[in-house]
Amino acid sequence: MKIKDNYWSRRKFLKAAGVAGVGSVIAPMTGLVNASEKHATVPTRPFGKTGAQVSILSVGGTVDTASNQLMLRQAVKWGATYWDTAPSYRWGRSEAGFGKYLDKYPQDRKKIFLVTKSSAWTPNGMTKDLNSSLNKMRTDYIDLYFVHGISSISEMDNDTKVWAEKAKREGKIRFFGFSTHSNMEECLLDGSRLGWIDGIMMTYNYRLMHTDEMRRAVDACVKAGIGLTAMKTQGGGQVRSDSETELDLAGRFLQKGFTDAQAKLKSVWKNQQISSICSRMKNMTILMSNVAAALDKTQLSARDTELLQRYAKETRAAYCAGCTAICESHVEGKAPIGDVMRYLMYCNSYDDYEYAAAGFKKIPGKIRRRLTHLDYARAERKCPQGLPIAKLMQEAKRKLET
Repeated sequence: MKIKDNYWSRRKFLKAAGVAGVGSVIAPMTGLVNASEKHATVPTRPFGKTGAQVSILSVGGTVDTASNQLMLRQAVKWGATYWDTAPSYRWGRSEAGFGKYLDKYPQDRKKIFLVTKSSAWTPNGMTKDLNSSLNKMRTDYIDLYFVHGISSISEMDNDTKVWAEKAKREGKIRFFGFSTHSNMEECLLDGSRLGWIDGIMMTYNYRLMHTDEMRRAVDACVKAGIGLTAMKTQGGGQVRSDSETELDLAGRFLQKGFTDAQAKLKSVWKNQQISSICSRMKNMTILMSNVAAALDKTQLSARDTELLQRYAKETRAAYCAGCTAICESHVEGKAPIGDVMRYLMYCNSYDDYEYAAAGFKKIPGKIRRRLTHLDYARAERKCPQGLPIAKLMQEAKRKLET
């Protein structure tokens, strides 16, 4: 069947898949049922030099896990045992949800690689956050503890190192590292040189993974023995159906039995240097689809990868690559462009207005009010993606302040 012969039916399918959730599709689910009958579980990979083995699929706790206990139970049964959260996720309900599960099924604690984070960035603040997380999640230790969302390695000073070593000696954490949404390549390269980072979580997807800068950064971390977790792997949401490339891409994957969302996961898993993918799985449908993708042996071909890269190039002006050191330095006045773009992505691509608006409103009011009055012309000229930054700042303020 030619793509153009089935244009409207495929568009309807893509729209339906987007409504149902990231990666939902019937065929892989059927395969998952058969696989589960044979007790197949999500594969594992080594996490850097830590000695830990982690599931290649991580349950992202940016959802209300307190109301998703059945999904967590099924995640354990299917082997998705890398669980990631933070105190800020769902205003604490995410950590509380993990705690509710571990309180009911304490025997599963040893199966779960538990990750949480601190945004305090000071020893006293991290101690307070850590103790609170331990209490909420009903556990004596955290497997991997992150400093949350750094944009420069300067935020990881010697006091941070001393604090991490102390927390390890006390048995409160096993491993330590950081997450980063901004200037990822620089943070990874600089982190690889510190000598005391066990793990890093970074934005990593089919749009970013093939650049020379990202390849060098990942190679440096692997050489240093750092475990790597990929997040934001969908690269801005499901493939649209507005161009021939998009239709060719979506149609090609559908013919192979999986969606474009599952294909994007596979494109990251193809790189054995990545230990795990953190996915925001808010319901059983998405969990089933993602586990099915992890179990499926079908590999992306060179042509598949080429199409993803072509699509990334054609749609790059719709995706913020997180290189905020470039754009923010070319605006006179404080403009947290990277943060605003991330919140807009949560709203537009994840269809999560509540979470996006809450994050946006954490930006000080004085800065928010100035966002639409700043001159972004130089920043737009310097942006490697060619983003219409001024227009997007207006869109964010209009959508997220209402």
